[in-house]
Amino acid sequence: MSRVRLFPALCLSLVALLHWLPAQAAATATATATATATARPTDWAQPVEVQYNLFQMSPTLYRSALPDGGAVPLLKNLKVATVINFLPEADSNWLSEPDINQVQLPYRTNHVDDADVLKTLRAIQSAEAKGPVLMHCKHGSDRTGLMAAMYRVVVQGWSKEDALSEMTQGGFGESGHFRDSVRYVMQADVDKLRTALANGDCSTSAFATCSMKSWFQSVNLK
Repeated sequence: MSRVRLFPALCLSLVALLHWLPAQAAATATATATATATARPTDWAQPVEVQYNLFQMSPTLYRSALPDGGAVPLLKNLKVATVINFLPEADSNWLSEPDINQVQLPYRTNHVDDADVLKTLRAIQSAEAKGPVLMHCKHGSDRTGLMAAMYRVVVQGWSKEDALSEMTQGGFGESGHFRDSVRYVMQADVDKLRTALANGDCSTSAFATCSMKSWFQSVNLK
């Protein structure tokens, strides 16, 4: 082919390429956005507000990092009736709304036991009867993540594997923070926890501090 004929052909090819590139880029961006939107399992906690690491676990249960006064309008909009706090500091520092009940259940993941879990699950179930519940710690990942996983397993019937996948891959925080939480979930006796929760027991062990305290109180009453 002569150079005279080749030049127009190259121009046409270049024009076609310039038209194709934006369309391809748009298609790629759309595919990426779609993949991102569909990658998160629908039964996992869904993001609500990035600033507070706030996610919705169910129609009546939310999880988050430590809120501040700026979060109160959002909580009221979500109709949150109870805030459960796993920190040693009270929520009264930022929350003074009379219509939102405050429950403080401080604990540490490296010292957690069945009594802590049962106390939390019982508090959640009791509060859910009055309206949506928010549970939080400082970052919304380790302490909150552990109790969220145990709620999934004990109350909602999830497998440990599914609950741990949500905990560690759900975008709640650095996975390195979950070591103690993962250890507890893996060794937890789910059947015993369910039985204790249903029976109103404070622990799965008769020799737990709370169980012994209840026993001594019953003996003294007699």
